[in-house]
Amino acid sequence: MADLITLLDTAKAPAHAAFVEKKSEFIGDACHIDSLEEAVAFVESIREQHPKARHVAYAAICGGDDGRLSERMSDDGEPSGTAGKPILDVIRANGLTDCVVTVTRYFGGILLGAGGLIRAYASGAAQAISVAHKADIVVCDRYGLTVDYSQLGALQQLLATVGAEQDSSEYTDRVSLEVVVPVAQTEQFNTRLQDMFNATVQAQHLGTSHVVKASQR
Repeated sequence: MADLITLLDTAKAPAHAAFVEKKSEFIGDACHIDSLEEAVAFVESIREQHPKARHVAYAAICGGDDGRLSERMSDDGEPSGTAGKPILDVIRANGLTDCVVTVTRYFGGILLGAGGLIRAYASGAAQAISVAHKADIVVCDRYGLTVDYSQLGALQQLLATVGAEQDSSEYTDRVSLEVVVPVAQTEQFNTRLQDMFNATVQAQHLGTSHVVKASQR
């Protein structure tokens, strides 16, 4: 599976960019979502901000832990294929998921033609994405394990060594943990876990997860 990227910008503070093309203003907004329902809600919030805009086209991609991506788009009254699809193509080209991008148009009275519309909506999406805060999505294996208090420090050092993270913990007479390990490091994690604790600590595989890690993109 190819590496994916998402946006950290929220619906309340989306990435934002605007430009004018032949007297029409195009405004791009982009943010992170966890579901396509959140994408629709974001689009409605943009409509409320721009009640006099002629069009609010959008596209969204959202993926589950099974790796399958769901998509949604709308031309919002522009000729078919000239608004939503160009936005979606830009999202795909940037390797993004779990995000929605809207491009709002205030019509300036000059028709742009199909080619002009496609370029303008793609540009609006690209400009919003270019100023967004991005993060890598790392596919991880999730494990549950239990250790003695005396073993916890060594386990935490192991997690740090393989780029894994402690996701949750429960402290009773022993320590029960859930950890997420990048798939690329799971073989090393399991081998070193067995060696470190002489096979007395067993990691139970609980499934896979997508973990967002901020990047310098």
